[in-house]
Amino acid sequence: MARSQGKILVIRGGAIGDFILTLPVLAALKQQFPAVHLEVLGYPNVAQLATYGNLVANVKAIEGRDLASFFARDGVLPTELIGYFGQFDIIISYLYDPDQIFETNVGRCSGAQFIAGPHRPDETQSLHATEVFLKPLERLAIFEADTVPRLEVSKAFETSTTTGRWLALHPGSGSDRKNWPEWKWVELIHHLVKSTHLNLMIVGGEAERERLPRLAQPVPATRLKLLQSVALPELAQWLASASGFVGHDSGISHLAAAVGVPSVILWGDTAEAVWSPRSKQITILRDQHGLKGLSLEVVINQVEQLLKKG
Repeated sequence: MARSQGKILVIRGGAIGDFILTLPVLAALKQQFPAVHLEVLGYPNVAQLATYGNLVANVKAIEGRDLASFFARDGVLPTELIGYFGQFDIIISYLYDPDQIFETNVGRCSGAQFIAGPHRPDETQSLHATEVFLKPLERLAIFEADTVPRLEVSKAFETSTTTGRWLALHPGSGSDRKNWPEWKWVELIHHLVKSTHLNLMIVGGEAERERLPRLAQPVPATRLKLLQSVALPELAQWLASASGFVGHDSGISHLAAAVGVPSVILWGDTAEAVWSPRSKQITILRDQHGLKGLSLEVVINQVEQLLKKG
C-alpha cells in the first residue's frame, strides 16, 4: 500500500483501559502512513477518544446486530457491511476470534490484508499490553514504535493563582476487589480538605453513582468539581488540567496517564508488568497484604511528594 493513499481499519472492542492501551497502535500507523485514512470500528463512547485526540479520521459503532453474522460460520453477510469492509486496504482486528470465523467472513467480502491481533495479552509472558498490541504491526514493517499511550487534548482550564490547584480522585474501578476501602478514601479526603488548599475533582462512572456523593460531602462547594459519568473527551480535558491524580487499577487511571497527569495508582493483585499505566509520571503503590493493607499514611505521603514535583 502506498503511503499517499488507501484506508486502514483497526477493530478494537473492550473497556476504556483496553482501548487506551491500544492507542500506540493508532499512533504508529498514523506516523508510518500519514496520508492514509485511518478508522476505528469500536464502541463509540470509548473510541471517540481517538478522533478527539486526532489519531483517526472516523469511528464506526461495533455494536450493530448486523455484525453478529460475521461470527457465524458461513453466515449471511449484510450488504452494508460487505461494502464497508470492502473499502479498506488493511484491516487489523483485536477481536476474540479463536476459530478465525470472523477473519474468514471478512475475507469473503474484502481483499484487504487482514492482520489478527491478540484480544488480550498472555499474562504468563509478563510483556506489557502495549507491546503485545503493537507486535502485529511488524507485518507492516513497523518496529520499535512508541509504547506509551499518549492523548493530546486541550485543557478544560489553566491553573492560576485565582483558580488554585486541582487534585483529581477516582475512588472506583470496574471491580470492588481493585478498590481501596471506602473508609480510607473518606479519611484521605478529610485530610486533603483540612490540611491543604487543594481543590478536589472527584471522578466516577455509573459504578460509583452512590459512592461519589458520599465522598464529596466534606468538600466545600467552592473547592469541589464532581465529574459523574462525564463523556470521556470532556473528562480527558478536566484531567489534563489537574496537578495530580489518585486512582486504582482502572481505565480512568490509564486515561489520566495518557493525558500526562502525574499520578499515584493504588494497585491490587493485577499483573503490574502487563497492565500498569505507562508514564514516567506514574507511581504505583501496593502492599504485601493487598489494597486493604495499603495505609493512609503511605498514600498521603506519596500524594504530597507528587504535588511537590508539580
